[in-house]
Amino acid sequence: MPLLVRLRELDAAQRHVVAASFLGWTLDAFDFFLLVMMLPTLARTFAVGVPAVAVAITLTLAMRPLGALIFGRLADRYGRRPVLMADIVLYSVLAALAGASTSLTMLLVLRALFGIAMGGEWGLGAALTMESIPAAARGAVSGLLQEGYAFGYLLASAAYFGLFEFIGWRGMFLLGLLPALLVLYVRRHVPESPVWNARARGCPAAASPRIDWRRLAPRFLFLVLLMTAFNFFSHGSQDLYPTFLQQQRHFSVHQTGLLTMVLNVGAIVGGLFFGAASERIGRRRAIVIAALLALPAIPLWVWAPTPLLLGAGAFVLQFMVQGAWGVVPVHINELSPDGVRGTLPGFAYQTGNLIAASTAPLLSMLALRNHGDYAAVMAIFVAGVAVLVAVVTALGPEARGARFGAGAGP
Repeated sequence: MPLLVRLRELDAAQRHVVAASFLGWTLDAFDFFLLVMMLPTLARTFAVGVPAVAVAITLTLAMRPLGALIFGRLADRYGRRPVLMADIVLYSVLAALAGASTSLTMLLVLRALFGIAMGGEWGLGAALTMESIPAAARGAVSGLLQEGYAFGYLLASAAYFGLFEFIGWRGMFLLGLLPALLVLYVRRHVPESPVWNARARGCPAAASPRIDWRRLAPRFLFLVLLMTAFNFFSHGSQDLYPTFLQQQRHFSVHQTGLLTMVLNVGAIVGGLFFGAASERIGRRRAIVIAALLALPAIPLWVWAPTPLLLGAGAFVLQFMVQGAWGVVPVHINELSPDGVRGTLPGFAYQTGNLIAASTAPLLSMLALRNHGDYAAVMAIFVAGVAVLVAVVTALGPEARGARFGAGAGP
């Protein structure tokens, strides 16, 4: 596999950076998807409808731009590594505290605060990784890094499958404290970004220059539009799928957990495949191909008559959805200038998340108005945003192989 070839070409320090960034995003996603798996349970616990609990997803997504901006600016000023460690501890603690919620309001507040910490991690890890590895390895490693999100969903599905019946929803949230242990690994093995170090040595103030938003506005607005389409794509195809399986298909906890594990295996394989392919065929072309190939998988994804075929549809659809996503870390980091790479990609990504934050409550409300038909609502929505992702990507710029440390960017 191209990924294995590229990883073997990295030195030990670079492999540690890749591992830490991958695990940081994996465990961040694990904490996020713990709630997604338990929406019906939490609705029953607090005696409300699923849309009311799904607001927690909206709040988490809506607060992520704030976290990306705060932690991104800190990382551009003080370095990627120390800020990444602080962020990991914060999102772990906030995720675990949700297990102590005594009301829906308390849960919503804690998940909003969790969103601030979650919003910081992606930009920090992506910048640290892309600035630490050779340009030729970026595409393959991008796929690996982004699919930490799918791997985190896979871990959350496995935990739900194996532990929920024994520890309940409070115990599931307490599992969110485990990612804090990753800080010990980062502190011991992960070096600072060489690009950031070079800028800081040459001129400490230049490590965090004043952002000229007027100059960056066209690039920023394009990245926000692109990330909005991408976040509609992922959240529209993932966040309510466990609810669809339980509420419309009446699957058990074990069946739901198993099928969500299957779809995330597809996501991981797709992200690795298209991330590596983008090194050969280009970032935009890889994204467009993956997005459009998601369309024929939609009917099998929601309307297949048996669990086996439904699992096949979920595997293929997420292979394409996350295949497109696998190119995102390298694509938008290559489009960002050196001095704001800790801020701009993550802030644009999470601003897109903010715009797409209402996806889960909106789709759940539309499904309830459509007599509980989650399948039709999700199918129409995902088909539309697949085309949107392809069109926006095709019309945008590309900077494959941009030289970092030389003012790359607009």
